[in-house]
Amino acid sequence: MEPLDFVMRALDQKKRTAPNGEGYWMGRDIQVILGYAEWRNFFATVIKKARTACDGSGVPSSYHFVETSKVISAGKGAELERADCYLTRYACYLIAMNGDSSKAEVATAQTYFAVQTRRQELNDQEKRVALRERVRVSNKILAGTASEAGVTRFALFNDAGYRGLYGMGLADIKRRKRISPKEYLLDRAGRAELAANEFRITQTQQKLERERIQGERAAMQTHQKVGEEVRAR
Repeated sequence: MEPLDFVMRALDQKKRTAPNGEGYWMGRDIQVILGYAEWRNFFATVIKKARTACDGSGVPSSYHFVETSKVISAGKGAELERADCYLTRYACYLIAMNGDSSKAEVATAQTYFAVQTRRQELNDQEKRVALRERVRVSNKILAGTASEAGVTRFALFNDAGYRGLYGMGLADIKRRKRISPKEYLLDRAGRAELAANEFRITQTQQKLERERIQGERAAMQTHQKVGEEVRAR
């Protein structure tokens, strides 16, 4: 097997999956794949540089680099503590970029993680677009239910939901996020923010319908209360 083929296959084989579905690798596996003989040298010269680069980019390294250790048998009943590190895909990418690029293994890993990271970005974008569309449809359903409950001032009704979820009205949210008054807030929201809004919207719609709430004021109060409950989760 060609060395470059070995690196690619080894990176795929050593990839693990966390309970949340996110891929990760162990530091000692990456050390061997990248051709570093000693963990101490690899950790001190490559992983630490990668962590510094992560923090320097404004991304907390504590999420992407998680140090760990386990006790192993050293023979004759002796036990040793063996340090290791959990690494996300982004951490591995930074490690490859901060490794010795004269090594064929490192150069190959750089390409591997650059491609994998780009694929993940595209996948995340697709998921966000699908989620944004679900929020749009859910908002239409909520508007219909609110209308049946007696809501006529929909701007105020929607603002009540935002006040509950964000702790402030829509205008203040946009000012804080530096979003133009003419732009839609949710068009600029990330996946986590969209998911919270989707939950707020669907829960309000179901509550209005299930409890047969009537009256504009009562509907607004319900919307704000549901938003507060979602924010508290």
